[in-house]
Amino acid sequence: MKQVQTKVINNIRILPELKRNHGKSSRETRLIWLAAPEIAQEARPGQFVMVKCGADSTLPRPFSIFRIYSKSDLALFYTVWEDGKGTDWLAERRVGDIVEIFGPLGSGFSIQRTSRNLLLIAGGMGLAPLFFLAQEALSRMCSVTLLYGTAVRNRYPIPPEIKTVPATDDGSVGYKGLVTDLIPQYINGIDQIFACGPMSMYMNMMERSKSLGIEGKPTQVSLEVRMACGVGVCFGCTIRTKQGLKQVCKDGPVFDINDIIWDSVVL
Repeated sequence: MKQVQTKVINNIRILPELKRNHGKSSRETRLIWLAAPEIAQEARPGQFVMVKCGADSTLPRPFSIFRIYSKSDLALFYTVWEDGKGTDWLAERRVGDIVEIFGPLGSGFSIQRTSRNLLLIAGGMGLAPLFFLAQEALSRMCSVTLLYGTAVRNRYPIPPEIKTVPATDDGSVGYKGLVTDLIPQYINGIDQIFACGPMSMYMNMMERSKSLGIEGKPTQVSLEVRMACGVGVCFGCTIRTKQGLKQVCKDGPVFDINDIIWDSVVL
């Protein structure tokens, strides 16, 4: 783990605001590039960094690593929430500004040596760690299919080398409905499944595992939970697993979906 002061290379608006009837609304979604070779050289898909968002920020914020370029620069894909002081501060950073971060943190995704066909399932901002994973998988000559679900048509543009199947809540793009509904159409021949999204998406996968065809399939999920320290000191992100209590920041954020005791997870 390294704690570094990075320079902003770029900080661009990717998606417009999204108003929600239920849950938090976002003002925009952005992609920030940071010069951080000390971290970029060590980072693996699924890991994250903690970002100190301003001098007035008491606690740093966790952000999944979205992409690495030339082992020197890293990108973070993030939403600026209506009431998000930290993401608000980050959105205001300009080229050349200094941002303090530390990482890489946590456990990443693990592609088995024998795996050739991977199914990735992204729910909304769950795309962040999966984009990094997709590029790593392609470099290993794996076949990658990405099921990408969002509320509306607003989404990050995926390069053509990643086979992408869209789903939207309102039907404005691709399949109308839950992204998990698409799994049975693409599960045949899949060696491993990787997912990142809201807890409700994982609960849906577990409840329908047999009908979706994923029962018994190696499935890794990245948990999105509140974190305070990021290094396992505060125990604020503790969850129950079949191996006992685990800390998402230190033991995760990537877990085998079948290891988590889902009845104890607070949505």
